[in-house]
Amino acid sequence: MNWSRAKTILICSFLLLNMILGFQLWSTNRSNQTEIALDVSGTLEEMNRALHSKNIRLTAELPTDVMKLKVITVKYDDNFKPTEEKALKTPLSMSALLGKGASKEVQKQSEIPNFNLYQLDSAVSKSGVYVFNQLYGKLPLFDVNVELNEKNGEITSYRQAYVEVESGVEQTEQKLIPAQLAVSSLADNYLSEGSIITEVRLGYHGQPYNSQTQPMFPHWRITVDNRDIYYLQAFNGAVESPQKGSDVLPFGTQGDSGKPGSTIGPGNSAGPSSPDNKKQ
Repeated sequence: MNWSRAKTILICSFLLLNMILGFQLWSTNRSNQTEIALDVSGTLEEMNRALHSKNIRLTAELPTDVMKLKVITVKYDDNFKPTEEKALKTPLSMSALLGKGASKEVQKQSEIPNFNLYQLDSAVSKSGVYVFNQLYGKLPLFDVNVELNEKNGEITSYRQAYVEVESGVEQTEQKLIPAQLAVSSLADNYLSEGSIITEVRLGYHGQPYNSQTQPMFPHWRITVDNRDIYYLQAFNGAVESPQKGSDVLPFGTQGDSGKPGSTIGPGNSAGPSSPDNKKQ
């Protein structure tokens, strides 16, 4: 047997097989990208129709990526009490903390524990009170906050909640409702004519139960110019009753009713809703 010729034939066969497999992989990826592009295009067209029909303006930038996330379970650290105000021994300069040159290093060097793990939330901050969300990766935990109290241009005291994300609880990642679909659903079913949407942000949100351990789901948080804040569950599109920016409860606490915030459906006082529902 001519081993040299046989080896050449085998090498050529393997090269041909790799080329065929590579072409199939390229074709599959191209097909998937085309389907995603068509899906995004369709939801964008639907969103523009919904906004135009009620003269609603969108001033926020929307992500176009099709994302997957999972439910997380967090444990509330009872060493941090969000209702307890603590004075700073050394007040923080507002310009150092919030100015253009502000950095995580400034937060890391402050007296506030783990402060470098938080990010400013301008949507719910107000004059004299600056709210920072704890981060999970790059996503905010909307209900887990540090609130900084300002006086005469300096941060003099703070309130803080802190959670640990439990790593032993395995959850499967699920595809999220696109931001465009979330906006069109809200515009169709909840927003008044002439509203202005100022922010659309993805993060994690949980109900304010008095419980140390609880799940948090991915939510689209949509803020309107009248400071109404809507949370739309990013798996099924259920929408909670809107909150005012100044009425956001610290995580791990309850409202006066002792019950978590309810979900609402179009035209109803309570009950789950999905983006496919329309007003009756």
